[in-house]
Amino acid sequence: MHCPFCQNSDTKVVDTRISDDGYAIRRRRECPICNHRFTTIETSALMVTKHSGNSEPFNRDKVVSGVRKACQGRHIEEDALKQLGQQVEEDLRSRGLAQVDSEEVGKAILRPLRKLDEVAYLRFASVYQNFNGLEDFQKAIDDLRAEDLSDK
Repeated sequence: MHCPFCQNSDTKVVDTRISDDGYAIRRRRECPICNHRFTTIETSALMVTKHSGNSEPFNRDKVVSGVRKACQGRHIEEDALKQLGQQVEEDLRSRGLAQVDSEEVGKAILRPLRKLDEVAYLRFASVYQNFNGLEDFQKAIDDLRAEDLSDK
């Protein structure tokens, strides 16, 4: 790591801490030449492969934004949406992969969204799974009912 003050290429790590979310490492460094200290943050990249073939870094805010649209008009608190976004990211990162398909992101959203709000789940699933008509909605509702019966 180069010193941002004198550009020396040899810096010393003074302190290392894990960030609050557990997915980044904060390091305090010191330059042995100019004695300035500075902080670096290291994260691992989780890339998402889109349907078009393009890749982009995973963005928790995009997950929350998409779920927020499905929850429009429902009484769901912002903290619950942020927690869902964190659950999705934790689920994807726990797989130990550097790259996931956007389809996997959608599946990872559906699980916690169903627990959060069934109406929002149906809205999101209808877009994500390309529902074509009432039959698709009916099948999804029947599946929800069957899961509710098996949970009891």
